[in-house]
Amino acid sequence: MRISRRSFLGTTALGSLAVNAAVGAEVGKNGALPTRVLGRTGARVSILAMGGGSRFLMYKEEDKALEALNRAFDLGITYMDTAYGYGDGVSEARVGKVMAVRRKKDGIFLATKINKRPGDEAMRIIEGSLKRLETDQVDLIHIHSLTDEEDLRAIEAPDGVLSRLLKLREQKVTRFIGITSHSDPKVLATALERHDFDCTQMALNAAQTGMQDGHHGMEINEAMKTSFETVALPVAVRKNMGIIAMKVHAQEGLTGQAPAEKLLYYSLSLPVSLAVVGMPTLDFIEQNVHLAKAFKPLPKSEMQELSTRLAAKHKRALDQRFANHVDA
Repeated sequence: MRISRRSFLGTTALGSLAVNAAVGAEVGKNGALPTRVLGRTGARVSILAMGGGSRFLMYKEEDKALEALNRAFDLGITYMDTAYGYGDGVSEARVGKVMAVRRKKDGIFLATKINKRPGDEAMRIIEGSLKRLETDQVDLIHIHSLTDEEDLRAIEAPDGVLSRLLKLREQKVTRFIGITSHSDPKVLATALERHDFDCTQMALNAAQTGMQDGHHGMEINEAMKTSFETVALPVAVRKNMGIIAMKVHAQEGLTGQAPAEKLLYYSLSLPVSLAVVGMPTLDFIEQNVHLAKAFKPLPKSEMQELSTRLAAKHKRALDQRFANHVDA
């Protein structure tokens, strides 16, 4: 993927560069990134997170990847998102080399994820994650990529990953636990209702929001009405979980379909704490930080117009794409 600085900026129509706060956000001081409280955790984090997934793995040379991480933290990003499944530990190992110096110094909130369901297997992976991240405690461990009801049953099994994470939280190996999904909003909502998660990360973008019946005379089926925004997000809000938006650009699926800042601002205008964005070049890091500093909540009418237009064209395809998607 190659997107030039010029083409990126060409999709943005930046108005005022003044930094503004959304609901629950703190205005950045002296040009700093705005921050929000991560729900019940009480931690305050930047509204933009550095994604450690497939876009981060586009830095083929390790020194370039480390340079990117340091640049992100220099610019004020204080939330780092990684996972064992990102390159079978490659992302975690790179992050660990920078965290050893930057985490305490800059107050970086460190989150990783576990994609195994059996408890014993999950524990082996987590032990390796701690070594790769060069720490004996992470801030947050997510159960990675909940898919369907069968997957939830495996997670909930007496010897499954959830029971181990609850113990690790008690033992302070992780401060908080969470769960992520981009596959099935209803199953995620069920998981959030049933269990004592501190955080959740879900696909929240303007094109995958639920649509209403009668849109331009269209017959909207149940799948088109259902979205993480309409089904799972309200549960997380009610339970005061730390909510992390992902897939805000639908992994380039929405590039060019709306101005770049509108896509980011749509997600940040929802009741979330932050948005995780994959940033495969230094220019992308700088540009997204620039946009986050200039953030203003979108008016509800503009959010509705944007989501109605994009969902009509893209929701079905994106729902199908992410139903079986693995970001590795």
